[in-house]
Amino acid sequence: MKAYLSQSKAEIKLAFRQVDLLALTIGIPALILVGFSLIKVLPLPAGVTKPVTFLVPGTLALAVMGTGMIGQSIGTAVDRNYGVLKRLGATPLGRSGLMAAKITMIVVVEVFQVVLLFVVGALLGWSPKGNLAEFFLLALLATVSFTGLGLLMAGLIRYEIMTGLSSVLWFILTLISGMIFPLSKLPSWLATFSKLLPPAATSTGFYHTLGVGGSIGTSVWVSLIIWAVVAPVAAALTFKWE
Repeated sequence: MKAYLSQSKAEIKLAFRQVDLLALTIGIPALILVGFSLIKVLPLPAGVTKPVTFLVPGTLALAVMGTGMIGQSIGTAVDRNYGVLKRLGATPLGRSGLMAAKITMIVVVEVFQVVLLFVVGALLGWSPKGNLAEFFLLALLATVSFTGLGLLMAGLIRYEIMTGLSSVLWFILTLISGMIFPLSKLPSWLATFSKLLPPAATSTGFYHTLGVGGSIGTSVWVSLIIWAVVAPVAAALTFKWE
């Protein structure tokens, strides 16, 4: 427990010092929310009249994905390349302790993200319509899923190409996962494929718990629960200290 708490504190301090990752995980979602709420150029789901109704849950999903998957894939690869993980491997922390510390850090960052985007959304005329308890449960499942995927990527992909590959993946998933562009506007085959992945499940769940209300759908819960189990297990199996 002592090793976990110590590593959690270190992870949190480091997270708020990395300006480039903060720009990706907080700055860009906030800019997208403000920009596309004021400049009405994006298509909206059926029945939605205000862009902010769609964009608040979408940018929150984008922020969670950026922090959990993209941030951890790059950050962990950098730590391994510079020998940080090797030194941690000699401590009592262990793989599960490191993963728990990273998830703790991500939750802290996400609390800041949620507060910021909620405030910005409210200033733009947004108000939540849905079940906030379900939103926080979805956010927790998404966090575990994305963190597991980020660590899995860090275990499988070479450091030299990690930043470029993660950035491309972030851009593609942003476009096809219902975060700033509705899934209903995508080709049916692409929308069907996207719904199998955690980014689309997260954005769909957030849309119903924060945007328009209504039933989330069993498929969203099933998808996120499966990914929240499979991704961390796969990450643990492929994790390397050096």
